[in-house]
Amino acid sequence: MQRETELAFIKLHILHHAAKEEVYGAGLMEELARHGYRIGAGVMYPALAKMEKQDLISCRTENVGGKQRKYYRITENGRHLLAEMKTKVEELHEELNEE
Repeated sequence: MQRETELAFIKLHILHHAAKEEVYGAGLMEELARHGYRIGAGVMYPALAKMEKQDLISCRTENVGGKQRKYYRITENGRHLLAEMKTKVEELHEELNEE
């Protein structure tokens, strides 16, 4: 259950960062590690593929050092979902911090 919940937060992080700039898997894993998430390629890349299939992010491929790197950017559907979830996260945060 904890991993499932963390994955939801990871996806929100991905949308947040993809809204600011293009992102790629290894860079996202580093960024998420700064927030305490231990996530490997076996979780990151399937999550990105699923989010792309759901039209939350779009992908373009570029050759970097002889290897193909996929860059992701948020889509309009992703922006709508991020805005909706941001409101819900803010409401939850307020409730969790009530005394």
